[in-house]
Amino acid sequence: MDEDWSLLLQFFPAGWKEMADCTGATKGLRQDKSVANFLRTILIHVGCGYSLKETVLRARQADLADISSVALMKRLRKAAPWLRQMCIALFREQGVALRSAGGFQVRAFDATTVKEPGKTGSLWRVHYSVKLPSLTCDFFKVTRAEGRGTGESFTQFPIGQNDYILADRGYSTAAGIEHVLRKNAFVVVRLNTASLPLQTRHGRPFSLLKRVQTIRRTGTTRSWPVQIAGANEAINGRLCAIRKSNEAIKLAQEKARREAKKKGHKVRPETLEFAKYVLLFTTFPESEFACKDVLDWYRLRWQVELVFKRFKSLAAFGHLPKSDSESSKGWLYGKLFVCLVMEKLISHAASISPWGYIMEDREVAEPVA
Repeated sequence: MDEDWSLLLQFFPAGWKEMADCTGATKGLRQDKSVANFLRTILIHVGCGYSLKETVLRARQADLADISSVALMKRLRKAAPWLRQMCIALFREQGVALRSAGGFQVRAFDATTVKEPGKTGSLWRVHYSVKLPSLTCDFFKVTRAEGRGTGESFTQFPIGQNDYILADRGYSTAAGIEHVLRKNAFVVVRLNTASLPLQTRHGRPFSLLKRVQTIRRTGTTRSWPVQIAGANEAINGRLCAIRKSNEAIKLAQEKARREAKKKGHKVRPETLEFAKYVLLFTTFPESEFACKDVLDWYRLRWQVELVFKRFKSLAAFGHLPKSDSESSKGWLYGKLFVCLVMEKLISHAASISPWGYIMEDREVAEPVA
């Protein structure tokens, strides 16, 4: 265990201990003042998916910490800013362009389901909002995965005036977009062609497939003024589109065929055509956000979401703290940190180092001979 930990530390962002002090995560440490032991205890909980009680027992047996489950929950709450800072550092290492938002508040909304361990484990849906580019989780909510009022919707989130919101297909409904506009906020949402029919500004059906098929070159972008039918009046917006690369098109079409086969029907030809493009509906002001700007912001949201999507494939969700919002945010940042470290480790092991870890830096180069 000690050897594995020392190797794992090489993949942490530079200055991770200093980040703990700067964010106040280590304030109040008494009996076990080791920052490393503090982090190891937290990672047992968020990384391995153990409950608070099982985590403190394992930490005690490993001589990492001697604390109660309540104390661990408080530490998880206190560690949230520290874990977020380390996530930001790892994102920057990946080349994710977390640039300044230029004075406006951009928020990425998403949701995912959580299955607690065991045969009788409950199924929950986690709704969360992340500010960009700071990666600050500003909202966290847990609902049942089934039943009225539990699905993906903009109504699950508190929305402030002049918020600029990014969301995926699950939020592509006229009712949800209308809810955002009533809050005097703006939205970019991945277009779901089935749930969000578009109209021209004159109220006639918008020939979506005919329009996007005019984009024939990879990387070409275009936008059109459109509207959607709200409950009371039409909602004006823009359709922003970009053609994917040939390889991305191939992967998207293969995915569409697999999903159609799984449901027992043939894939529609128009579905394969739409798979060639990324289509966004937006109410972002055109005077401030050109088509390329809208696509760039959505691309950043997607890069962040890809890491969260790996929760299910790389990091067991484990026991979600459902009663305390701040510790839940710490748990979320901890999961994100685990996924980012694992990605970095896998990348080095697969493409750089045949022995699977980073060599220690040497002050003087040694000749091969």
